[in-house]
Formats: sequence, C-alpha cells, structure tokens
Amino acid sequence: MRRVTSIVIVLIAAILSPGISSPSPAALPTLPAAGPADSLAIIVNQTNPVENFSLAELRKIFLGERSHWPNGRRITLVMMDPAQPERKVILREVYGMNEKDLNSHFIRGVFTGAVFVSPKTLATPSDVLKFVFNVPGAIGYLRAADVDNSVKVLRVDGHLPDDKDYRLRMQLHPGKP
Repeated sequence: MRRVTSIVIVLIAAILSPGISSPSPAALPTLPAAGPADSLAIIVNQTNPVENFSLAELRKIFLGERSHWPNGRRITLVMMDPAQPERKVILREVYGMNEKDLNSHFIRGVFTGAVFVSPKTLATPSDVLKFVFNVPGAIGYLRAADVDNSVKVLRVDGHLPDDKDYRLRMQLHPGKP
C-alpha cells in the first residue's frame, strides 16, 4: 500500500511540476486514417448484375421493402450476429434504428405481409462470406479487410470502402455514439 501511495504522489508531482511541458500535438498518438480496415463492404454474389446503390436504395433492401433484384432473383439478406460491431454500424448508418426497433420492424412486417422474410443471421465473417458466395441472391456486409474475390463489393453512393467519402465505417472513437 505504501508503494502505491508513493507512486501516486510521484505521478501527481510530475504532472503538477512547473517546467514540464505537455507533449506537442505531433508527439501524441493519432488514429489511423480512415480506410478499408475500418470500412464495411456491402457484398453480393459474383453473379449479381448490380454494381452501385444509393444509401436509400440499400436501406429499402435491408428493411425488406424490396424483395427481388433487377434480374428477378429473390433477395436474401444476411446479417452478422447482434453482438458484432459490424452490425451496430449497419443499424446506425443503414437502418437508422437500434436492435429492438429492428426486431419490431421485422416481426410486424412478416406478420402484416409487408416483409416477406427476415434476415438470416450468421456468427462469423467467414460464414457470411461463404453464404453470399453460395446464394446467388444474397446480400450482406463485412469489414472490407475480410472480403476476398469470391464475392462482389457494391459501391454505395458511388463509393467503394477505400474511398474517403465512403459512409459505412466502424467507429474510430470507442464509447462515443
């Protein structure tokens, strides 16, 4: 206990001592620039003819308001498990909802017939990748770093995950909404 008290006193003295300046902004750690590692990619099966969606169009698909692709194939939405941070980004940026509101939307929609099917939920990025690869009408999302050439990455509002104006990004500041 004495040792802890001594360390605390030394730290307080060091902080309050005149002549010790705070580090320059250049010496402070910085967050990495936004890029593919912190972006989510919207992925579809390679055979899907779609290349680009507006965020509004993407929202309609994710809400189940659109049931078929332009080629007539049924849309199958796959989402990550609710505990995954990628899902939180999709809830915030695409749905504009929290988890409870999303569940209510799909329960109400399936009951009333406004939504034909609820999203399929998978636990891991590799499960999502395999599902989208194997299901021609599938659409899902992953961190851009988890995507390989077995699936196609869609542009959102004309942007790919490594573009600076791309909107679907993981939070860089944990703890902030």
